[in-house]
Amino acid sequence: MLTAVRKTTPKAPRITAGRPAAAKERCPAMPVADWKRQLAGAIRSGEELLERLSLQAHIPELARDSHFGCLVTESYLQKIEPGNINDPLLRQVLPLLPEDDASAQQAGVHDPVGDLNAMAAPGLLHKYHGRALLVTTGACAIHCRYCFRRLYPYAQHAGLEKNINDILDYLAKHPEIDELILSGGDPLVLDNNKLRTLVAQLQAHKSLQTLRIHTRLPVVLPERIDEGLLELLQKTAANGLQVVMVIHANHARELDNAEEDALQRLHAAGIILLNQSVLLRGVNDSAEALSRLSKRLLQCHTLPYYLHLLDPVKGAMHFNVSEKDALRIHAELEKALPGYLLPKLVREIPGKHAKTAISRI
Repeated sequence: MLTAVRKTTPKAPRITAGRPAAAKERCPAMPVADWKRQLAGAIRSGEELLERLSLQAHIPELARDSHFGCLVTESYLQKIEPGNINDPLLRQVLPLLPEDDASAQQAGVHDPVGDLNAMAAPGLLHKYHGRALLVTTGACAIHCRYCFRRLYPYAQHAGLEKNINDILDYLAKHPEIDELILSGGDPLVLDNNKLRTLVAQLQAHKSLQTLRIHTRLPVVLPERIDEGLLELLQKTAANGLQVVMVIHANHARELDNAEEDALQRLHAAGIILLNQSVLLRGVNDSAEALSRLSKRLLQCHTLPYYLHLLDPVKGAMHFNVSEKDALRIHAELEKALPGYLLPKLVREIPGKHAKTAISRI
C-alpha cells in the first residue's frame, strides 16, 4: 500500500534585515525572483483561502483528514470571485469534505494511471514507445484537488540529483526514446540553473529530439516565465532539441492578462504550446465552458490538445463525470468549434501503450 506524501514547495531564501554593512559587503544577499517570493508566500490552508475570499461561513465544509494540503498562489487567488463558494476556479483548489468521504471515494485508487508499474529508473516512467516521462520534482505551485499524483510516493521515487546517473544510463540503453517529458509535481518549480543543468545532461543524448514540458505554472504563476527561462528554452531549441510546452488550463477564466502575456512570450520564443484539460464536475462540465476555453487558448497562441476523463485517484472522485455525459458534452463541443480547436477526449488506462480515445462509435 502506498503512503501519501505531502508535496513540498521550496521556500525563498530568508533575507535578514539589520546586518552590519561590512557583513553585507563580504556576503551580499542574492536577489530573489518575484516568482519565488510569490511561491514562498502562497496560501497553505483552506481556512486562510476562505477568509481571503469572504467565505468564512464555509470553513466547517473543509476536509480535515487530507494528507494533500492546500496550496494556492496569489496570482491564482486574484482570479477567483470573492463570496462565491461555487466559483469554478475555487473548486479546483479548495479541499472539501467529500475528499475524506469513504463512500464518495470508494472507486478511487492510489495509483490510477499505473505510474509505479512503469518505473524504469527512479523517477523515470517508460510507458509509451519512443517517449519517457521524468518526474523532476514533487513540488508544485498549486495543489489541484483532482491531481492524479496526489498520492504518488515522491519521497521514494523522486530525487533528481541522486538518481540522475541511473536515469541517464537508462536513456543511453534505449536510443529508441526520442522524446522526454518533464513532469512532476511541476518541472518549472525548478529554478533556471537547475533546469539548465538538467537540459545539458539530456542534450548529451543525441537520440533525444524533443523535450516536452508539462506545466501548470504559466496558468497559476505566470511570473515564472522570466527572461532567463525564455533564453534557456531558445538555446535548447537552437542546440537541436525541439521544445514543446503542454500547459494545463481547465477554464477560460484561468487565462487572464498576465497569463496571456506569459504564453505570448513563450510563443514568440518559438515554443510550441498545447493545452490539456481535465473534465471536472462543477468546473467545466459543459460544452459552453469548454468552448470558451478553446477560444481563449487560441487568443493565447495555444492549441487544445487533450480533454481527459478524470483519473480515478482516491480523494478526487467527486469530480468525476461519467463517460456517457462526457461523450454528450464532447459531441456538443464538436458542433460548436472548428476541428483545430476541438480537444481529443481521452482516458489513460494503466498498461495501455497510448492514451485511449473515447468515441461514440
